[in-house]
Amino acid sequence: MRVFIVEDDINLARALQKILQDNGYEVDTVHSGTEGLSWAESGYYDVVVLDVMLPGMDGFEMSRQLRRAGVSTPILLLTARDAVPDKIAGLDSGADDYMIKPFSPAELMAHLRALTCRQGDVVFERLQLGDVALDLDSRELRCGAKAITLSAKEFAIARILMENPRQVISKDQLMQRAWGMDSDVGENNVEAFISFLRKKLGHVGSKVKLENIREAGYRLAEAEGAKEAVHG
Repeated sequence: MRVFIVEDDINLARALQKILQDNGYEVDTVHSGTEGLSWAESGYYDVVVLDVMLPGMDGFEMSRQLRRAGVSTPILLLTARDAVPDKIAGLDSGADDYMIKPFSPAELMAHLRALTCRQGDVVFERLQLGDVALDLDSRELRCGAKAITLSAKEFAIARILMENPRQVISKDQLMQRAWGMDSDVGENNVEAFISFLRKKLGHVGSKVKLENIREAGYRLAEAEGAKEAVHG
């Protein structure tokens, strides 16, 4: 489970990150609404934990913009503002849940469990592009009768690319999303795992190409005449 935290209080953000990581979640954190919006729009995360009072763009506006962009990721708002009109404004902005500061770690985990149980209609067990499918539970890459299990990082990169079909994803984006924003991983690591992933696409006999777009990044492209990408 991947959680994205947008919280301008750095100490609180670190505390939240530790709580979630100790409970087995993958966590990324930023400290402003404008930066948070660009990351949350990727659709990469399973839940967004969003402070209301943020620099650049407040949590209500960020929530509204995510919903206008068609992002259905569950949003949990965090705020010290407990007045009923504030709660209504938060839910009307498109947020799914609302939690008042201060709160206990147990309360946070209960809210997250409730949110992730509700999102069954937007979580896909498989991603498909052209003739290749990626199983999100087993990490299997499959084409027809052939299948191969991906390593954790191969799977992370494949998922990012398949969730954004035909879009160019930069090395920086892959590093930050697959390894985390605090990682010191280098471009060579990305290049190595891209090479591994290409070989595994070839191993299963897929016609989908993992293209290197010079000085821009990578994208998955279907063979000419192949069908549109679908989630299923």
